[in-house]
Amino acid sequence: MSLGHPKNRADATREAILAAARAQFAEYGYDKATIRGIAAQAGIDAALVMRYYGNKEKLFATAAEFDLRLPDLAAAPRSKLGRVLADHFVNRWEHDPNLKALLRSAVSNPQAAQRCKEIFARQLSKAISQVEPDPAAVPIRAGLVASQALGVALTRYILALGPMVSMPSERLVAALAPTFQRYLAAALPGRG
Repeated sequence: MSLGHPKNRADATREAILAAARAQFAEYGYDKATIRGIAAQAGIDAALVMRYYGNKEKLFATAAEFDLRLPDLAAAPRSKLGRVLADHFVNRWEHDPNLKALLRSAVSNPQAAQRCKEIFARQLSKAISQVEPDPAAVPIRAGLVASQALGVALTRYILALGPMVSMPSERLVAALAPTFQRYLAAALPGRG
């Protein structure tokens, strides 16, 4: 049986490490995930994790690099922006363990918290700038949306507060949509 080209094996090993790291960070958070645990889940020696990624912090930075895949808000009717974004976030949180890994790690580790802030600020600002002509208002709106999205995710997926966990996702979307709509389209306080 052929093992294939060494470059392909290296790429496959890197991907296996990243998949295992994302799973470990999602389950244990940054502080409790270990290089040995990640290597064991990937089915490789821990030395290979260090060889490819250097240390846990660099591995986390790579594993946490992902696209929120935010919808094209410019394509949505202005009156439906909140619904579009609420539906998107709930769907992503429900089906993407990488977001949960990032959030779980961010609550206990300053580097992970910084990574989370960067991802949400950069990607939300880009999406919101599609529908907000005032560049000074974009980071304010992005911060408000992020605070709501991350707060809901924290209570539903990390802290597992009963009412948040038991709420059907359709009901959660319906509850979030008006708040997101206000954050995205209403006049900002003090700005007219």
